[in-house]
Amino acid sequence: MNSYTDPAIRIALLPRDTNSAGTIFGGVILSYIDMAGAIEAHRRTRMERFVTVAMREVIFHKPVFVGDLVSFYAETVSIGNTSITVRVIVEAERVGEGTERVRVTEAEVVYVAVDEQRQKTKIKKP
Repeated sequence: MNSYTDPAIRIALLPRDTNSAGTIFGGVILSYIDMAGAIEAHRRTRMERFVTVAMREVIFHKPVFVGDLVSFYAETVSIGNTSITVRVIVEAERVGEGTERVRVTEAEVVYVAVDEQRQKTKIKKP
């Protein structure tokens, strides 16, 4: 599916990010999913601080390879009193003959807003 056009993050992954099978570590992808979701939470609420409380249903559809240009697209699913849920879709542009975009991973991430003392705080509705 190629319906997303404005990524929260776009990055080329490097050999240092690979596992022994020569593909990108799932944990590397998860860390970028977390960042992309947090960027969306900040954009959507204009609040400064969030902590990650859950990653729901992370699905690794296909591997990511060194040299792939990987885009992390984020959209808000819901906003509660203190939490925001963000869906992150990850697509890779394969290098080689032509350019192929494939969905490689997707996840839903839940963040909670916190104040300067790192205490849960209400989200100001946009």
